[in-house]
Amino acid sequence: MKKKVLSMILATAMVATMVAGCGNKDAGTDTASEGKETTTETTKAEEKTDTKDEGTGGKEKLTFYHAYYHDEATWPAAVAMREIYQEFADAHANDDCTFEAVPVEDVTELATNELAGGTFPNMVDFAGMEVPLAAISQGLVLDMKDYIDKEGLESKVGINYTMNQVDGKIYTVHDQLTTLGLWYNADLYEAAGATTPDTWTNYEDMAAAMNAITTYGSSKGIYAYSAGQGSIRLFNAYMGLLNKEYASGALTADIINSDEFATAFKAIAAMDQANGSANTSDDVGSFSSDVTSGLCATFLNGVWGAGSFTDTDINMKPAIYPGNVSLSAPGGGLTIAADLSDAQKALALEFVKYMTSDEVQQKIFLEINANPCNTDLDLTALAEGSDNATVKLLAEACSLANSAKTIVSTTNYVWGADVQTAIINKLIECSVSGTDIDAKLAELQGELVALIG
Repeated sequence: MKKKVLSMILATAMVATMVAGCGNKDAGTDTASEGKETTTETTKAEEKTDTKDEGTGGKEKLTFYHAYYHDEATWPAAVAMREIYQEFADAHANDDCTFEAVPVEDVTELATNELAGGTFPNMVDFAGMEVPLAAISQGLVLDMKDYIDKEGLESKVGINYTMNQVDGKIYTVHDQLTTLGLWYNADLYEAAGATTPDTWTNYEDMAAAMNAITTYGSSKGIYAYSAGQGSIRLFNAYMGLLNKEYASGALTADIINSDEFATAFKAIAAMDQANGSANTSDDVGSFSSDVTSGLCATFLNGVWGAGSFTDTDINMKPAIYPGNVSLSAPGGGLTIAADLSDAQKALALEFVKYMTSDEVQQKIFLEINANPCNTDLDLTALAEGSDNATVKLLAEACSLANSAKTIVSTTNYVWGADVQTAIINKLIECSVSGTDIDAKLAELQGELVALIG
């Protein structure tokens, strides 16, 4: 595994652009899709030529753009998602308005290109990325809240209803959630005499467990946890434990300079320093091989990590963060242009209903192996009816996260990718032995205040 310490230079304007799968979540493996290989089925954004009024055989057409372009060898879930879309298209093949799902490599680029001309694609799945603010401010995207309320879909769209509601309007619904907890090697924890995450009530408990593993593993090449990108998740959850309102709203100078921010940052920075600068990476996926070979005891990754552990002998178990906290956010998802015809709009809204229905959401859980947005599903019961080991482990991870005492959105989603990157960079700097954590905190606070303007 190649691990790296980031440059001391702060990257002030890094925006994540990987879009696919289980919601494009933070940078790195917060994206369920790990492959970006282009296939013959890929339609690039710049090749889009259809218009909103263009149809086939005299019919209107609704064109839906998504990022599930991967072939089966690269990512089987992409094929399963395309099949779900095709079933909807087939069901409406004889309607006056037809449905066409078009895979693209970068839906954000596609939308941005259209926005430059003052328009918006028929319908897009942003797969966890934010809907461009320019599209909302210019009135180019449709408010779905009235439809959701009228159709009684609140439980079907789940946390989309609250987290994606802006000034009483819902511009996007993501059918999958970015849900983050952690995974731990139960055998290593036992050998080290470390307390397990289900017993941690605070970050002092976690730090003590990490120190026990570090002591046990120092002569064996074993280390406590996947720091770096993983550390922002610890910080995020700690902020949620200390002040959920701060962790869930827009970042302000008052939050940056608050006692809660300082407490969370210094606690995680101290843990990172004890864990060692060699065990940091700006991509938590860099730790995957060390996790499955038994060298990294704690993997700070999302629930979708379940698929990595069912074919190994490593006894990895899911858990959430100290104080019974989990991270979960829908991010941007299905987004509809505001200027569609009545027939196109009706079909687009019907598609949102279809994608959040019990039937499709079950497929997203069982076949895509993602945390579905629909809160009516009993994931434990679905897993009991499956002989798939990944599904059973995924159900355990999702159930823990979904039932946490405190659930907060991800830092990336509420504070933005540039703020998240700045915090990650500073935490990685703090992992170097002897670094003055208080001084780094002061630097970070100044940088963030300048960043948010």
